[in-house]
Amino acid sequence: MNQVRHATTLVPGVLVPRSMVLDAPRFGGRPVADCLAGDLVVMEGRAVALRPSEESPERMVLPRLTEAHVHLDKCHSIDRMQGVGGDLHSAIAAQRRDKALWTDDNIRNRAARGLRELASAGCGTVRSHVDWGDEADGDRPPPAWEVLGDLAENAGLEFQRAALTGIEQLADATFARRCAERVAADRGVLGAFLFDQPERDAGLVHVFREAERLGLALDFHVDEGLRPGLDGLERIADTALAARFEGPVLCGHACSLANQEPDAVKRIADKLARAGISIAVLPQTNLYLQGRRDGTPDRRGITRVKELLAAGVNVVAGADNVRDAFCPIGRHDPLAVLSLTVLAAHLDPPFGDILPMITTGARRALGLAPQTVDGAAIGDLLSFDALSTSELLSRVSPPAALVEMLGAPE
Repeated sequence: MNQVRHATTLVPGVLVPRSMVLDAPRFGGRPVADCLAGDLVVMEGRAVALRPSEESPERMVLPRLTEAHVHLDKCHSIDRMQGVGGDLHSAIAAQRRDKALWTDDNIRNRAARGLRELASAGCGTVRSHVDWGDEADGDRPPPAWEVLGDLAENAGLEFQRAALTGIEQLADATFARRCAERVAADRGVLGAFLFDQPERDAGLVHVFREAERLGLALDFHVDEGLRPGLDGLERIADTALAARFEGPVLCGHACSLANQEPDAVKRIADKLARAGISIAVLPQTNLYLQGRRDGTPDRRGITRVKELLAAGVNVVAGADNVRDAFCPIGRHDPLAVLSLTVLAAHLDPPFGDILPMITTGARRALGLAPQTVDGAAIGDLLSFDALSTSELLSRVSPPAALVEMLGAPE
């Protein structure tokens, strides 16, 4: 293997999940369950191969993680709220009341804490939604948009802002145009909240038209509930197919898909796959808010993860809300969220198969090129104290930068 002869450094005793390798035969390594084992060969600052080794693995290597759906404008606000709890609408009302306390410094401090937590958990890419509520004009965003933009410049990671507007606002063609143009000027993502608004079809037409015109990615909060009759997800898929839209589209929540019969789930999943629409499952918030009743809930409150995956839909996992009115607990940690997804959706081993939900598949959902271990810059790789993908999802220790573990040059 010529790559190995010209290698400059080695990281001994490495496990790499197969799903994190683009070209496994070329990359090499010894098969160990759903991973490849060997000494990691680093040449000219990039991981190029796994050299066979009889040594026992000591660590697992992954590319930096991706957080595809989070709300840094709201996070860590729960401690000043009293008696907050309840369903989605109760959370919306409580968070709206809390906004009276938001100042630039308050937003900055809370969001910066969230970013530090994400970076500590191994994130290299983050998309945060920002409420673009009734108080914001089409081209005059709320203060949180500007604050997160300032933070992004020094975040040390790829950071995307998604404008979270009501689809009823975007049904106004003038508002949709002005909002989209401001989002485009700030290199952001155009987003909307779809529930049961009468104006949702008109809003979708304007959203896709503006995204096509300006080259914007789209992100929807859709069908965030278990009430029968919510149909926003299929409306989005139908609009995307009719418009022949080729940009990235990510739909978060889609809880009401759990209400659909198997034939309807198959029909909708097929449309999503054909349209190239990704789905974000958000277990922290949805398990807390959805299916509430007087006693213990008997609905899981998350979308049909297994059926979507089986249909070829790109499914990703996100933290959504962390310690705010929508979820009073939670963590900014993609591996913790993926572990919760395993429990909530009854996902079975091998767990390497679902790692794309917070890595390669998540980046693709954000319109970014997937990043695998083979060919990655050493600075983009992390070392985890885990000897299996099950242990990886059960870990409590933070990852380390792999660059700190480089061996001596050969």
